[in-house]
Amino acid sequence: MDLGIKGKLAIVCASSRGLGLGCARALAANGVHLVMNGTNLARLESVAGDIAKEYNVIVLACAADITTESGRARVLEAADGKADILINNAGGPPPGDFRDWGREAWLDALNANMLTPIEMMKAVIDPMIARKFGRIVNITSGSVKNPIPLLGLSNGARAGLTGFVAGLSRQVAEHNVTINNLLPGQFNTDRINALFEARAAAEGMSADDIRAKAEAANPCRRLGEADEFGSLCAFMCSAQAGYLVGQNLLLDGGAFNANP
Repeated sequence: MDLGIKGKLAIVCASSRGLGLGCARALAANGVHLVMNGTNLARLESVAGDIAKEYNVIVLACAADITTESGRARVLEAADGKADILINNAGGPPPGDFRDWGREAWLDALNANMLTPIEMMKAVIDPMIARKFGRIVNITSGSVKNPIPLLGLSNGARAGLTGFVAGLSRQVAEHNVTINNLLPGQFNTDRINALFEARAAAEGMSADDIRAKAEAANPCRRLGEADEFGSLCAFMCSAQAGYLVGQNLLLDGGAFNANP
């Protein structure tokens, strides 16, 4: 299927690895030019160069912390007001016990996983409305639908973003600007490895044993791969997805069993 987005420009936040990289690759495979973001300049430039060469698209590498005002400014400057697609993504807050989290921990989580994507949306949405095309996908978490006890900071911050998007998405849909959330379950990323290690330490098991249990518990008997996550993200950004508005799409191999 031709997704109808060849030649458009996408900002993909936190895209030097993991799910963000999967999204960047899938968009580039469909002819989308990219502004890629990450904090590790060497790794970012390496993957950006590989994508540009493989898919023959323009890729701008912007090393910056997207959760800071200056970092967002640098990424937005690289896009020069021409972003047709925005993929919001940032690392999740650490796991732990809510008794150990002070005000600063909560503010950090809210800044990274709620306020930062809102600021990015605010920056790009009016030019999208003027061009009568815009696709925004927020990478949140399966914990929005199925809260994870050890991830209370993430549960709270991402639920706040979800509520905000539910309102805003319906205000801009008439302009062919869509906003949706893509909720990952357990994928083969550095993030899941860190969570497995934290859980292993808490339960006195090995991380490999925790991984094996997670794989066995999933109906697909495996974890997800970043490229298949990226493929769904690319469709959500397609010309054909203009009627997909304010949704929370859970991609978790069927792990969460509930009626819609």
